[in-house]
Amino acid sequence: MPRGDLFPEIGPFQTGYLPVDPVSGAAGGGHVMYWEQVGQPNGRTVLFLHGGPGAGAGVVHRRFFDPQFWRVVIFDQRGSGRSRPLGELTRNTTPDLVEDIEKLRKHLGIERWLLFGGSWGSTLALAYAQAYPGHVTGLVLRGVFLGRRCEVEWFMHGMRLIFPDAHAAFRDFLPATERSDMLGSYMRRLTDSDPAIHLPAARAWSTYEGSCSTLLPSPETVSSFAEDRTALGLARIEAHYFVHDLFLPPEGLLGRMGRIAHLPGEIIQGRYDMVCPCISAFDLAAQWPSAKLTVLPDAGHSALEPSIRRSLIAAVERFRAEL
Repeated sequence: MPRGDLFPEIGPFQTGYLPVDPVSGAAGGGHVMYWEQVGQPNGRTVLFLHGGPGAGAGVVHRRFFDPQFWRVVIFDQRGSGRSRPLGELTRNTTPDLVEDIEKLRKHLGIERWLLFGGSWGSTLALAYAQAYPGHVTGLVLRGVFLGRRCEVEWFMHGMRLIFPDAHAAFRDFLPATERSDMLGSYMRRLTDSDPAIHLPAARAWSTYEGSCSTLLPSPETVSSFAEDRTALGLARIEAHYFVHDLFLPPEGLLGRMGRIAHLPGEIIQGRYDMVCPCISAFDLAAQWPSAKLTVLPDAGHSALEPSIRRSLIAAVERFRAEL
């Protein structure tokens, strides 16, 4: 997939590991968070929030931001990517991740930042902004996921209406006796200590998501989702969060929008996003009058779809002009 409209490849000017949960031992945990900074050390700050939960950030995510203007902070959430330990579920909840972001902000001496997140990253951006609105200048969100039960049900079962072949492979990975509770069955396999059990399950889950993430078939996307390290973090943590209703409050994110109604927002949504359907972006925009919703008629879910990446960069540039 050509990516010439992104900014040039760039390395970080600073990286580090931040202990965010030093407790370890038989109970697990001991989370250490990987972070990096890219671009202009004295620039306006933007925080990149990756999806999943559990997907981790990649080098391509640095390229959504003009490195001559933005100070870009990127990190891997608990159990994801380069954070340690990979796939750890102990003390891995949405409130934990929100507090990790706040610890990172204080660690780096940042007063306020723009939040940039897609899919689960949009969920986490909203949760953090609602907890700490005074430290947020605005939000750029893509492929909105609000963590509602209907959205989880759509992922587990509804996508078969559009991707019956991908869903059949996802379902048929499980023995017929385990298919009545697919989420529970996958959770048991993904948390089994034997790699011969949890890795194939992780690949099946992650390949399903990758197969449904683009408007047109993208073998490159599916292949990247199927890599063992990516698949394990994504599938295990995603299933863990799904089982626990994304660790969100009973009123959900929409019930707390009054806390950030004053903050500006840009919502970029692919019309044919099958992983996070368009209705969630519309529901969010209806509760957020200061946000601008852009629905793209030629895109699915992935941030790297051509029109989505162009629109995301344009949205960030608009914030650059307004800040």
